Amino acid sequence: MQAATPARLDPFLSQKLRFWSLMAMVLLVYVHAYNLHPRYLQPFTPVQEALGPGTWLQYLLANGLLRFRIPILFAISGYLFAWREGAEPHGQRVRRRLRTLGLPYLLWSLIWLAALWALEQFPVAKQAVLDAEISPFWPRQLLSQLTAGELVQRWLVEPAPFQLWFLRSLLGLNLVYPWLRVAVLRKPAIYFSVAGLLWFFMVPVPLIGDEGPLFFGLGAWLALRGKDVLAPPGWLRPGLLAGLWLGACLLKTWLAFQVGPPFSLPLALSMLALHKVGEISGMLVAWFGLNGLVRWCMDRNWFQWLTGFSFMIYVLHVPLVNYATELALRYGRAVPHIHLLTYLLLPLLVVAVSVGLGALLRAVAPGIYAVLTGGRGLATS
Repeated sequence: MQAATPARLDPFLSQKLRFWSLMAMVLLVYVHAYNLHPRYLQPFTPVQEALGPGTWLQYLLANGLLRFRIPILFAISGYLFAWREGAEPHGQRVRRRLRTLGLPYLLWSLIWLAALWALEQFPVAKQAVLDAEISPFWPRQLLSQLTAGELVQRWLVEPAPFQLWFLRSLLGLNLVYPWLRVAVLRKPAIYFSVAGLLWFFMVPVPLIGDEGPLFFGLGAWLALRGKDVLAPPGWLRPGLLAGLWLGACLLKTWLAFQVGPPFSLPLALSMLALHKVGEISGMLVAWFGLNGLVRWCMDRNWFQWLTGFSFMIYVLHVPLVNYATELALRYGRAVPHIHLLTYLLLPLLVVAVSVGLGALLRAVAPGIYAVLTGGRGLATS
């Protein structure tokens, strides 16, 4: 039987949800700021550059320790969506989500198309767009090279801010929530077995992807069953789990620098398995093992203020960080350790710019800000 929906969230749980919603976005910037070759990160991506402290650290962070950020976001979203069940009919909830997820998706994709067109008018910025090579229409990287149909596809399906796939996936999960709810409550073993296999082998569900069904479903199940998500399970040993998280990521990083062509299937599966272990253990360590950090940060007014701009960091950081990376590497090539410095410092600058633009827009045009963010972060403290 479904647990009764609480009147309000536990105050510390509310703080944890806001903290990790922000931190997951900051970590997302660091994952997307990866500047080694090949740039496109998959669980089994090798490294084509020499092993050194800088290259080792980049891979360990971007393709190891920080990869739990999407699972924890899906789990938070699933928990909150299920926790609010009953507040209004599902059809009304879906209409609301079309406004808070679908409309920002369309608007930000269109805004970035306009921004890309403007960047292509300046030779320096145009070269950065070419160097980044993040257009799905490779080798054609410029909007001027696309047909009318491809421009529509670029707007609706393959947005320049490619991280918007998360909004599309979340909207799809919200649409099918009544069926998902039945599955996680009545046949949880079957549901999570199937969702787990889809996640592990990276088999995407159309319009939803491969990660959402497992972690959104987990969050929904926890809320529907009234589970205490603040108290760690009895079997959980934070120290051992942290060692597993670090060990899996270290071993995967070592393998990434050891492999060479031909890239064998057993090696790819080994790296994939280590990646998945790192995701799960990292999410559990972050949620249950860092309460002290959460309390310290959420006791600071400036940090609470920052949590209001999580969405702005999300929608602005890509492709901004990609183009800025190419400019930094092109014009700073004489600077020692430029790849590592760019990786460590540029994300902080991108976060600061995103927060600054968000704060300015919220101050001068709160109505527009509300539409662009789906109503998120409207509080001023």
